[in-house]
Amino acid sequence: MDTATICVILSIAAGTILFLVQSGGRRRLPPWPYPFPIIGNMLQLGRYPHRYLADLSKTYGPMLSVKVGRDYLVVVSSPELARKLVTQHDQAISARSVPTSAKAWDHDKYAMGLLPVGSLWRKLRKITKNQLFLAIKLEGSQGLRQEKLRQLHKHLRDCCAAGRAVDIGEVVHTTVLNQMSETLFSRDFGDFGSDSIRRLKDIIEDVIQSYIRPNFADLFPFLKGIDLQGISRRAKLSAGRAFAILEDVIEMRLSSRSALGYIKKTDILQGLLDLMNDSENGLTMAEIKHLLLDLIIAGVDSTASTVNWATTELMLNPEKRAILKDELATVIGEKKQVLESDMLRLPYLQAVIKEVFRYHPTGPLLVPRKATEDIHFEGFVIPKNTRIAFNVWCTARDSTIWSNPDSFEPERFLGTDIDFIGTHFKLIPFGAGRRICPGITLASPMIPLLLAFLVHNFDWKLEVGEEVDVAEKLYLSLRKSVSFKIIPSFNSFQK
Repeated sequence: MDTATICVILSIAAGTILFLVQSGGRRRLPPWPYPFPIIGNMLQLGRYPHRYLADLSKTYGPMLSVKVGRDYLVVVSSPELARKLVTQHDQAISARSVPTSAKAWDHDKYAMGLLPVGSLWRKLRKITKNQLFLAIKLEGSQGLRQEKLRQLHKHLRDCCAAGRAVDIGEVVHTTVLNQMSETLFSRDFGDFGSDSIRRLKDIIEDVIQSYIRPNFADLFPFLKGIDLQGISRRAKLSAGRAFAILEDVIEMRLSSRSALGYIKKTDILQGLLDLMNDSENGLTMAEIKHLLLDLIIAGVDSTASTVNWATTELMLNPEKRAILKDELATVIGEKKQVLESDMLRLPYLQAVIKEVFRYHPTGPLLVPRKATEDIHFEGFVIPKNTRIAFNVWCTARDSTIWSNPDSFEPERFLGTDIDFIGTHFKLIPFGAGRRICPGITLASPMIPLLLAFLVHNFDWKLEVGEEVDVAEKLYLSLRKSVSFKIIPSFNSFQK
C-alpha cells in the first residue's frame, strides 16, 4: 500500500471520528427539533418564541435545545430544573450574549445587564444594591412620586369633567416615565400629551427597537462588520440622542450644585454624582450615563407594561376589581391619599400584582444567559458559549404547577409566602441568582402604588365601541399589542 493511499485512509478515518465526536456532542445536548440548514429553528421561533418553545416542551420535555443561526439555545421550562441549574451552576451561566447593536457608544462595556461578572459588574451591582436602591434612599423621593399621582389625578379629573376618554396605556406610560424621572433626577420630562414627553418616548422606543430587532450579525458573526440591516447605525443614532438628554440633565445638576444656596437632592443622580469622589466605589461619568440609560429603559418599559396588564385584567374581571376596591376603601379610607407605606397592609393588591407577574411576565424568557464553560447537567452537556433561557411564560401556563393556569386568579397567592424576589422559582419575573434584575427595588413600589391609585380614586367604563384586547407583542417586555380607552368617573367620595 503506497503512502498516498495510507494518507487518504487516515484522512477518512480522522474525518469519520471527528464527525462521530461532534455528533455525539450534539446528541448530549437536551433534545431538539430538526433544524433547517444554516438558519436552524430561527423562523419557527417567530414573533412569539415563548409560545413556540412552550409547545415544544410538551414534546421534548422541560429542558430542550433549539438552533438559532449557528448556535444553540437551551430552554428550561421547569421551576425545579431552573432552581437546580441556578443553584449548582450560577457562576458558570452568569455571562451574557451581547447583541451587536449594544456596542454603539460602547454600551456593552458599561451596561450592568450585559457586562461579564468581573470587577466593574461587581462594583455597579454593589452600588445599585447596597446604596442606591435601599428603601431609605428611595423614601426621600416618595414625595416627588406622590406629586406625579396628583398630576395624574388632575388630568383624569379634567377628562371626567369633559367626558373625554382616556387611553389607559398612554396615561400609565407617561406617569411611570415621570415617576421614574423624579426618582432619578427630581424632575419630569413633560405633561400628559406634551411634545416633550412624546419625543422622549420616541427616543426610548428607538433605543429599545435597535436592541431587540433580530440582527443577522448576531446570528452569523462573519456579518458583524457589514451591518446589512442598518441596525447598528440606528442604535448609534438613537442612543446618541438619549445620551445627549442625560448629559444635559447631568450638566444642569453639576452647575446647580456649585450655586450659592443649593439644596442637596435626594434622588439617584445625586447619589451617583457623590460616588464620583468615592475612593472605594468611584464612578466615572461614562459609567453614570450608561447606568442611567439602563435604568430608564428597563424600569419604564417593564413597570408600565405590568400596570397596563393589571388594568386590562381588572377590566376583564370586574369582580376582582370590586374586591380590590373594597380593600382599598377599608384600609386607605375614603379621603386618604394612597401612600407607599400602605402597600404592606393591602394583601389583595399584592396578590393582584403577583398574579399579573405570573400571567403576563414582562420578560417571558427572561434575559438569556450564556455558559462560560461546558456544563454537565441532568445527563446532558451544555457546551461553552451556549445561551440559556428560562421560559417563565411556559411555567405560568403549567397545570401541574398552578391550578387553573389560564385564569386570572389573584386569590391563589393569598395566605402563601410566594414572592417574586428570586426565591420561589415558580415566580421569577425579575430572574434569580446573581443575574436577578437589580432594579426590582426601584420598580416594586411604583407598580402597586399606581395601580392602587387608579382603582381607589376612579370608576372605569369603556368608551362606546371599545373592547379590551389581550393580544400581546414582544419587545423588551411582553407588552399589550392594543391599548384601550376608558371614560373615568370619580368615586362618590372623590367628587
